[in-house]
Amino acid sequence: MSTIEQIASLQKGQTLPLQRDVDAISIPFGKTVTLTEDSVVSVMQAKGSSVSIGYEGRLYLIEGSNLDALGLEPLPRPTLPEDATDEEIEQFVWDQLRTCFDPEIPVNIVDLGLVYGCRIERLISGERIVTIRMTLTAPGCGMGDVIAADARNKILGAPQISRVHTEIVFDPPWSREMMSDEAKLELGMF
Repeated sequence: MSTIEQIASLQKGQTLPLQRDVDAISIPFGKTVTLTEDSVVSVMQAKGSSVSIGYEGRLYLIEGSNLDALGLEPLPRPTLPEDATDEEIEQFVWDQLRTCFDPEIPVNIVDLGLVYGCRIERLISGERIVTIRMTLTAPGCGMGDVIAADARNKILGAPQISRVHTEIVFDPPWSREMMSDEAKLELGMF
């Protein structure tokens, strides 16, 4: 069974002891904290390449490269060959965005309609900067920092990308019509 299949097989509410100390992203603050070995955590959502867990009344995100802390095979950091074309780099960015989930919604942020655009700029030095223009399902949603940190960490796996900037905007405001048909089906909104 692949790691992605193992992630998908995790059940909401399933408890697991941490196999080692692990850095996790706190939700909704987006700050990295260390959870200690042998702490018992509860699976909240297992989608894409990360797992949202509950621990001591708080929510955290465990990234794919740290899944061994949950007893799963860790996922290698996503990367690209050094000689990747601009088109391959842009496709890589979109592919990584499709592995990012709002920890409370089981649909990736692209299909959810949260990503408005992606721009990749090449500096004179040859470095590339990625700017992602996105929104949230509601202006008061506290998940923006978590989603931005998850996207940034995944995209920075490509050696050609030196920085990722996430711009959160509310114009135009998000609406259900922005979701893909697959997202609407997943959420029972047809």
